[in-house]
Amino acid sequence: MKTAIYPGTFDPITYGHIDVIKKSLNIFDKLIVATTDNIDKNYHFSIEDRLSIINNSLFKDLKFNKKKIEVIPFDTLTINLCKKYKAEVIIRGLRAVSDFEYEFQLAGMNKKLNLNIETMFLMSDVENQIISSKFVKEIANLGGNIDRFVTKSTVKVLKNNF
Repeated sequence: MKTAIYPGTFDPITYGHIDVIKKSLNIFDKLIVATTDNIDKNYHFSIEDRLSIINNSLFKDLKFNKKKIEVIPFDTLTINLCKKYKAEVIIRGLRAVSDFEYEFQLAGMNKKLNLNIETMFLMSDVENQIISSKFVKEIANLGGNIDRFVTKSTVKVLKNNF
């Protein structure tokens, strides 16, 4: 069974992230969606809230197969997560060329740390490439319509939060 890890902050999860998840499921038997609580980031949602938002989006709103996706928190190196879950691939989503330099360096460092781990870059569909969690939160905060960017349950959480 081929397993991949899709790490990220998912603050909150968007349709861009979900596109990457769908594409990953076409390639891998199992996907670990891992959200981090890295202290260097300023999160809007707590780790517990992000886990709940991800689970509700994937399993309640979109009815993804729970046997193919596991949602977990993590606070370690992604390569250590790969070892724990016997994953050989790290999935990273790319939206724009500006994402590539950081992601390229991250993939290189992960490869230096573990030669057996590959990084696969996937892009969301064109209509979702511009979506970022940052913009979604800003639009929600200003009372804008975010229905096209996140699932129903996430819209509700964001509206209740701002």
